[in-house]
Amino acid sequence: MHATRPLRIMTCIHSFEPGGTERVIMRLAAAWQDMGEQVQIVLGRTSGAMRSTAPPGLHFLTPDRPRIDSAWFETLWMMWALRGFIRRERPDILVFPGNSYTVVAVAMKLLLGRECPPMIAKISNDLRRPDMAPIFRLPYRWWLRIQTRFLDRIVGIAEPMRDEIATLMRAEPERIAVIATPALTMAQIERLRSLRTGQRPPTTGRRFVAIGRLAPQKNFALLIKAFARAAQTGDHLTILGEGPERPRLTRLIAELGMAGQVSLPGFVDDPAAWLATSDVFILSSDYEGAPAVLLEALAAGIPIIATDCCVSMADLLDHGQLGTLILPHDETALAAAIATATIHPDHARDAASRAKAESYTIERSASDYIALMRQTLAVRIG
Repeated sequence: MHATRPLRIMTCIHSFEPGGTERVIMRLAAAWQDMGEQVQIVLGRTSGAMRSTAPPGLHFLTPDRPRIDSAWFETLWMMWALRGFIRRERPDILVFPGNSYTVVAVAMKLLLGRECPPMIAKISNDLRRPDMAPIFRLPYRWWLRIQTRFLDRIVGIAEPMRDEIATLMRAEPERIAVIATPALTMAQIERLRSLRTGQRPPTTGRRFVAIGRLAPQKNFALLIKAFARAAQTGDHLTILGEGPERPRLTRLIAELGMAGQVSLPGFVDDPAAWLATSDVFILSSDYEGAPAVLLEALAAGIPIIATDCCVSMADLLDHGQLGTLILPHDETALAAAIATATIHPDHARDAASRAKAESYTIERSASDYIALMRQTLAVRIG
């Protein structure tokens, strides 16, 4: 392959339903297009709240709509759709945006054999999965090792993930790359900074904010319980996001008598304004990778409370220097952190937080991915 010819890159997402993995790959795809590459995104279905916020100009490939809703069998649907588009479009390389898509990658190799282009998979979530029941842990570990046999390159999104991938996936060092998760653009960082330094609305208490899909992984139930124990008069917690846990969380808020202090506004296109006008950001997840929303909070310079929910978390928060770290599932520790959270300015911490965020930008990561793709293709051709 001539080095100057644009790469034909194909990736995939199930839908526009809100998710950090999907949002990041769309941002990357837009950046690759701006760099002159040819990018196609196979889209399982066109529904979802992120449809209106997708970067303009992206090239989506959508299969003919099935007679029934494909949401409940979206992985099988993606396998069927992607196989056909690969055969028709003949991409140079496939990029899989997160852990939940690696099963699709394995299926492509099995279905297409030598027709399958080289494949790069990004590991977007914690591989240890401490939340998993012990009975499932052994087959899960075997599944991680099986994936390695089919993938040409495996990408960790923070440096601590390199050893995690090598150990749990049994991947050779030369097949592992670390590319900082492209959570932000420099323009977004500058906007977060300017919003944060602007005039904030008056309040009688502290404003806490959490952002994420309303799903078990995020453990917002733990957060609501801890907040109910620790909230002071006038404090308020806003959880931005949408998902299947909404009915359960709504009931919990009512049961705890917190309807006046906890709100669930739903998915918002632009969480920056919420980060800029809140006093404390909280992440209560059971497991994560390198969560983009945490990096957005770092860019905004907002105080952070977070569960130590992945191998990268301590590094992201400089081992507690840039935020308060607690163990996952520890309601008492989370309540204590909320009770003692202060909102006084700390300019040294804010500057360090923003410097950390600048390490995780599209501008840095997009070119690193292109270099990795070309290297992967050169090895395959050679």
